[in-house]
Amino acid sequence: MKKLIYTLFFVLISVVANGQAKYVFYFIGDGMGVNQVNGTEMYQAEIQSGRIGVEPLLFTQFPVATMATTFSAKNSVTDSAAAGTALATGKKTYNHAISVGEDKNAIQTVAEKAKKAGKKVGVTTSVSVDHATPAAFYAHQPDRNRYYEIALDLPKANFDFYAGGGFLKPTTSFDKKEAPSIFPIFEEAGYTVARGYNDYKAKAAKAEKMILIQEEGANPSCLPYAIDRKEGDLTLAQITESAIDFLTKDNKKGFFLMVEGGKIDWACHANDAATVFNEVKDMDNAIKVAYEFYKKHPKETLIVVTADHETGGIVLGTGKYELNLSALQHQKHSADGLSQRISELRKSKGNKVTWEDMKTFLSEEMGFWKQFPISWEQEKKLRDEFEKSFVKNKVVFAESMYSKSEPMAARAKEVMDEIAMVGWVSGGHSAGYVPVFAIGAGSQLFGEKIDNTEIPKRIAKAAGYK
Repeated sequence: MKKLIYTLFFVLISVVANGQAKYVFYFIGDGMGVNQVNGTEMYQAEIQSGRIGVEPLLFTQFPVATMATTFSAKNSVTDSAAAGTALATGKKTYNHAISVGEDKNAIQTVAEKAKKAGKKVGVTTSVSVDHATPAAFYAHQPDRNRYYEIALDLPKANFDFYAGGGFLKPTTSFDKKEAPSIFPIFEEAGYTVARGYNDYKAKAAKAEKMILIQEEGANPSCLPYAIDRKEGDLTLAQITESAIDFLTKDNKKGFFLMVEGGKIDWACHANDAATVFNEVKDMDNAIKVAYEFYKKHPKETLIVVTADHETGGIVLGTGKYELNLSALQHQKHSADGLSQRISELRKSKGNKVTWEDMKTFLSEEMGFWKQFPISWEQEKKLRDEFEKSFVKNKVVFAESMYSKSEPMAARAKEVMDEIAMVGWVSGGHSAGYVPVFAIGAGSQLFGEKIDNTEIPKRIAKAAGYK
C-alpha cells in the first residue's frame, strides 16, 4: 500500500514539475555507482523480508532516472576533485583541481550562481568541509590537498551554511608552515561555529551564518560510519535537517543546498560491502528529510541525486549465479571499527590472544561459525593471518585510501565478501556510469543519458540562475 501511495504521489507531482525551482537539493553520493545502489536495495530485500529482489530506496523511486558519464579532462577515470568540479561548475578539468580550469583560473560554481541570484546557500558533507567535493562548490584551488587554503576560501564565498566533520588542516598551510587558525577567521567573517547537533540548536536562532561541525575531540576528517554510529554522533540526516532549518529562516527567496554522502566512497576504497550498503541507506535517510520538505513545496522544489564517480568496481555475484547478501547483516562494524576492536583485544590480552579467543571474537563481530558456516579454505585464510600477526607478531597493516586496518580485520572482511559473493576490481575509482535521479520543479530536464557537466547546468536552468 505504501509503495502504491508513493507511486501515485510521484505521478501527481510529475505533472507539476515544470515550474521554476525556488528550493534546490543537490545530493552527491561520493563513489556511488549503479551497483552500490542496486546492491543496497537487494541487501535490504534479503534482510528485511528474506526475499530475492529489491526493497527500494526512496530516491530510486523518483520519477526521473538516468545515468551520467564521469571522465575528467585529462583521464577516463576521474578523481573526486575533477568530478566535484564538473558537478559544481559544468566544466571538465584535470584530476586534483578544485573549481579551476586547466589554466588554473577560477570557474563559477552553481552554488555561487545561486548566491548571486539572491538565494541562501548551504554546502554540507559527511566528511571534512574542506574535502574535494564540498570544496568544489565554494573554493578555487589548483590542488585538492591545499586544505588550509581551501578553508580560507570558505568565507570568501560567503555562503550561509556549511557542515561536515570538521577541517583537516586548521593551522597548517600547504607548504607545511604554521598559519593562523581558521576558526577566528571564520568568526571575524560573521560565522557562528556550532560543535554538534545540540550546539547548533542552541546557537541557530541568533546566528547570521553557520558552520556546523562535530563536537570537540571528534575526528575532524569525517562523521562515523553509519554501521559504527553511537548515540550522540552527528548524522547526515541531522545536518540536512539543520541546513533546511537555517536556510529557511527569514528567507522568502529560496535556497540551494548541496549534501554529500562522502563515506560511501571511503567504504568502497576499503572494499567493505556491508559498510557501503549502510552508507547508501544513510544517505537515503538524509534524502528523506529533504523529501518531507519537498512534499510541502512540490511546485517549487527540485531534488537531484547523483554521484561523482564509482569506486571499487563492485560486482554483485562472483561466478556462482547467486548472492548471499543477507550474511552482511552479521557484520557489526566497518573494517575500520573491526580493526580498532582487534587492537583493543590485543591490549586486553596483553598480546597473548589465542586462536580460540579470535574465533569467539569473529563469531560475535562477523557471524562466522555462529550465524553461518565458513569453508575450510576461509578458516585457513583467517588462521594463517592469525599465526602471522598474533603468534609471530608480523603485523603489516592493510592500507586503503582513507584507512589502515589490522591485517586480521582485512582478512575477515575478505572472507565476508566471499560468503556474500560480492567482488571488487580495485581499491580505486572506475569509469563506470553513475546514476541520476530527480523529482520536482525542472526534473524533466534530466530525462536522457548525460555527462556529469550537464547536471549543474540543468539545475541552474531549472532554478533560473544566471
